[in-house]
Amino acid sequence: VPDTLTPQVPMILDVLAAAGIATGGAAGFEADDVLGTLAARETTDPVVVVSGDRDLLQVVADDPVPVRVLYAGRGLAKAELFGPTEVADRYGVPAERAGAAYAELALLRGDPSDGLPGVKGVGEKTASGLLLQYGSLDGMRAAAADPESGMAKGMRAKLAAAADYLDAALPVVRVARDAPVQLSGADALPAAPVDASALVALADTLGIGRSVTTLTTALAAAAG
Repeated sequence: VPDTLTPQVPMILDVLAAAGIATGGAAGFEADDVLGTLAARETTDPVVVVSGDRDLLQVVADDPVPVRVLYAGRGLAKAELFGPTEVADRYGVPAERAGAAYAELALLRGDPSDGLPGVKGVGEKTASGLLLQYGSLDGMRAAAADPESGMAKGMRAKLAAAADYLDAALPVVRVARDAPVQLSGADALPAAPVDASALVALADTLGIGRSVTTLTTALAAAAG
């Protein structure tokens, strides 16, 4: 974690508290897990997760409510909205389990940004082909363990050699859906900051006046 990042967290929390915007967290879990859990909890309203982290593509769903990911890895101006269909089309994974299959694709091909070496000799196209053929990582590994499955001997050997890596890394790659998330308050957006004077003081102290103005304008617009 960069040294300059950690001190910013309490500042952000103070700004959001003054604005009246709820925050959520879970001890021992990453932000991805918090987002994944909140998305999985929702049974009434459509969900849009905004993130620059492709790992969150695995939370896309159609039921019980639409869960979409607005992927902003190249900035909001070039953000793309992903659902199960878009994930399946873009990454070549089974459409019926596109989110879960994306996590397995990342595990197989590797992802340097997450410290995942991947399975040696398996790139994205090969991983996609295997998932489409066998349906899931479990199906693929079962075929690799069966000499009569028809899977090429070389591929069977690669998956067997990566067994320890696959066992250890899959739970890490998967976004949690059942983290013990606690919210700081009601998740309804206020029409105006709940503590306007505190928010102004924070804006002055932190030098974020323009951002705070944008925030308060957005709150008012969302309230209609």
